[in-house]
Amino acid sequence: MNDLESYFYANPGRASLKWLHYFEIYDRHFARFRGTDVTIMEIGVGHGGSLQMWRQYFGKRCQVVGVDTNERCKAFEEPGIQVEIGNQADRVFLRLLMAKYPGLDIIVDDGGHQMVEQITSFEELFWHLSENGVYLCEDLHTSYWPEFGGGLRRAGTFIEFSKGLIDALNAWHTRDPRAFLVGEFTRTAWSMHYYDSVFVVEKRSRTTPRQLATGKEAL
Repeated sequence: MNDLESYFYANPGRASLKWLHYFEIYDRHFARFRGTDVTIMEIGVGHGGSLQMWRQYFGKRCQVVGVDTNERCKAFEEPGIQVEIGNQADRVFLRLLMAKYPGLDIIVDDGGHQMVEQITSFEELFWHLSENGVYLCEDLHTSYWPEFGGGLRRAGTFIEFSKGLIDALNAWHTRDPRAFLVGEFTRTAWSMHYYDSVFVVEKRSRTTPRQLATGKEAL
């Protein structure tokens, strides 16, 4: 049991709702930021419990920014925790948000889980991560639920959208550069990870991959 999970079970603060297997995923991708001047933004504040959890996990140097449509969530602000009110599907709001909080280290999308919300947020926010930042979108099971705009292999779901990013990640190796271009995502995404209901992209500046042979003997 990692520190996030231990905090969740003992939760001394506000209410929080999480799938239990998420804690291992969080710790795997976020542990390197502990004790640093990390800024984490979580879309979807709920009852405010996870904002306190992040603050405790990362330490007193951490800045936590919550985003929600419910104005009552402003009451959850405290030292090290700010809450912004707006719609994650509103591109104008997201751009103003990024102007206020440039260079985010971690973005967690636990918002409305509608397809347009998840896709719009990724399209607008990923580029504003710090060079070694992490983008995590959770509750991807809604990509299979019709009431959220989902459905198996249905065009326009976040799952189908993310599949296109796999090609973009590997675009260095195209043999048809007119149809398959190296783009900004190719140059800035280091890795992509899929888990049950969770998608993670780790950001890092990249250049054209190189292959090198070493050693003296070969068949």
